[in-house]
Amino acid sequence: MSFLRAKTTASTLLRLTPSRSAAIIPRTVVATPQCLLKRDASTAPTHAVSAPTLADIEKRWENMPPQEQAELWMALRDRMKGSWADLTLAEKKASYWIAFGPHGPRRGDPPGENWYVFKGTVGVLVLTGIIFFGGHTLSARPAPKTMTKEWQEMSNEYLKEQKSEPITGFSSPDYKGPGMVQSK
Repeated sequence: MSFLRAKTTASTLLRLTPSRSAAIIPRTVVATPQCLLKRDASTAPTHAVSAPTLADIEKRWENMPPQEQAELWMALRDRMKGSWADLTLAEKKASYWIAFGPHGPRRGDPPGENWYVFKGTVGVLVLTGIIFFGGHTLSARPAPKTMTKEWQEMSNEYLKEQKSEPITGFSSPDYKGPGMVQSK
């Protein structure tokens, strides 16, 4: 018999009749049809969740222990697997509130939260500006010598001597602009 088990392949098992396959396959492997059946909605609990359990669920939910929250939600979920016409109004309201109510991550901001965020953002921006401009002025090099007023006036005279831009620029007879002078 063990020789027969060693030589059996999947294709030969498919060709065997149920009586022969039961002889080859050990009893522990053969599955009963009852364990293969899935639980359907008709086997869901048919009794309603008690009204005192659902009373003021909006106020009690945050203070309930997590185990009790899970048990209540599972009971409501099992009830919702059946016909929704069988649910009581309290069960429908509790299911909706547990699924979509303002608790946990959907809780609203506490009062004054927006003002606190605004002040923090403005404070960080001011601090960043102070650091940036303060650091920039402290680490800046001195102005180059070409930025002095004397140097720029001498540049104007030099350009006039060179007769630079004779039609509209420094050397033209009607020129009244500042020329190269931009420092005060």
